[in-house]
Amino acid sequence: MTALEAGAVLLPGFALPADAALLRDVAAIAGRAPWRHMTVPGGHSMSVAMTNAGPLGWVADRSGYRYSAVDPDSGSLWPDMPPAFARLATEAAAQAGFPGFQSNACLMNRYAPGARLSLHQDKDEGDFSHPIVSVSLGLPATFLWGGARRTDPTRKIRLEHGDVVVFGGEARLRYHGIAPLRAGTHPALGECRVNLTFRRVVGKA
Repeated sequence: MTALEAGAVLLPGFALPADAALLRDVAAIAGRAPWRHMTVPGGHSMSVAMTNAGPLGWVADRSGYRYSAVDPDSGSLWPDMPPAFARLATEAAAQAGFPGFQSNACLMNRYAPGARLSLHQDKDEGDFSHPIVSVSLGLPATFLWGGARRTDPTRKIRLEHGDVVVFGGEARLRYHGIAPLRAGTHPALGECRVNLTFRRVVGKA
C-alpha cells in the first residue's frame, strides 16, 4: 500500500485475484448497456466511453451532470452491480481505512489510445463522507493526482492492470484525471483500458 496523502492510497495489484471475474462482468454489463461517448454541457463528446452498473448511474448531457436509475439510451434500469464488483469495492475501501463502504454506483470508463480525462472532482454524489474506489484494468495509464484547486500542481502516478486507488476523508474532493492513454496491447483487454469507479450516492433519484 502506497500513501498518496492523508485519506488517499494506491493498492498495487489489489484487484488481480478477481480480474477474470471482473472482466467477464464488464463484458456482460456492456452487452446490456453499451459503451457510449456522453455529451457534456459545453456540447462536445467525451473521449472516454462510459456505461454504468448498479442502482444508480452517472450521466452527462447538455443539461448537466447527475445520477439516474435509468439508462437514458434505452430507458431501462442499469445492469445490476455484480457481486464481484461490490465485494472488491468494499474490501479495497476497508484496506484503505474506510470500513463498511457499500457502493451503489459503478461508473465504467473505457479508454482507447489518446483518450483522456481532464482534471475534475467527483462531487455529484450528495455526501462526501464516503470514499471513491477506482480500479484499473487493461493498458497502463498515467493518473494525475492534484490538489484542492484545479490549478494546484499534479503528481503523475502510473497505474497498472489490477491497481486500485482509494480516496476519501481529507482527500475526497481532490482534483484528479488521466493523461492521454498511450497505444499498446494488453493480453486481457487488447488495445484499451477499463476503469471501474465505485461511489456511494446519497439522496439521488
